Amino acid sequence: MSILQTKAQILDTVMQIRILAVGKVKENYLQRGIDEYLKRLRPYTRIEVEEVPDEPLASDLKRAPEREGERLLKRIKSEEYLIVLDRQGRMLPSEELAQMVLDWEMTGKKVVFVIGGAAGLAPEVLQRADLKLSFSKLTFPHQLFRLILVEQVYRAFKIARGEKYHW
Repeated sequence: MSILQTKAQILDTVMQIRILAVGKVKENYLQRGIDEYLKRLRPYTRIEVEEVPDEPLASDLKRAPEREGERLLKRIKSEEYLIVLDRQGRMLPSEELAQMVLDWEMTGKKVVFVIGGAAGLAPEVLQRADLKLSFSKLTFPHQLFRLILVEQVYRAFKIARGEKYHW
């Protein structure tokens, strides 16, 4: 077996996470923060961020989540474990998210986090979810929430490994 084949096998066994988000991050300071946490996550997981175009809210506020939802669902595979970020979702402490990360690693789950756009998520996306997760009862701008999400995923990996991090 070649070194490249061995490396490919190791990469296939590393937990895979995708963040599927509506819209682009427009603020440089947010993108720099997101990039920093993505870099910090590289030793723990294969993580990537995919964006789907957002709908202009001025055109049709009620149809925006539906159209965005269609785009999101086209990118989610049936075998992927889908977590949607929703203010009405389940709230849990960082330690419980860390335990979930360990469970996902052990079972080899491919995890997809979905962050909706400014108008929210379509009912079809919420119905497809394996877990609806909330980080707060507060509403956050979806661009800022990407930074919050990658930081929390990083925190979960640090806790799961018993490594020091700011508690």
